[in-house]
Amino acid sequence: MSSDNSFDVVSDFDRQELKNALDQTRREIATRYDFRGATAEIEEEKEELVIRVDGELRLKALRDMLESKAIKRGVDLRTFEWGKHEAAGGDTLRIHVKLRRGLDDATAKRIAKAVRESFPKVKTQIQGEAVRVSAKSRDDLQAVIDFLRSFEVDRPLQFENYR
Repeated sequence: MSSDNSFDVVSDFDRQELKNALDQTRREIATRYDFRGATAEIEEEKEELVIRVDGELRLKALRDMLESKAIKRGVDLRTFEWGKHEAAGGDTLRIHVKLRRGLDDATAKRIAKAVRESFPKVKTQIQGEAVRVSAKSRDDLQAVIDFLRSFEVDRPLQFENYR
């Protein structure tokens, strides 16, 4: 029984749950009194959201609404990378919100290095946008998962393909 056990560390989100949170936010915007007659739009593109609103106060309110709906739907807030707001003509503001998916090279290297330093019996391997962690013992893998849950990164981590 010398086969290795392994799992993958990935960063992803459920696109359907995000879509549901956006729909709930749009419905709340349509019914809220402070947004009546105001410009407040959320456009969903492939890898980002484009938000247009009338002013900074409404932008803050819309962001709070979107984040609360996302939390209720199980979408981690670290999925959103809020950019700077810019003037979009007239009194409107536009903000681009990137949706983080996958581990970039720097984050993957940081995770792999931290795991190797903390757990010498564990092997790590970067595979595209995921990090494969393997070891002889499942107990070591459970310890690595516990360690990574408390590890500070700028995006949510999930653990898949646990074998």
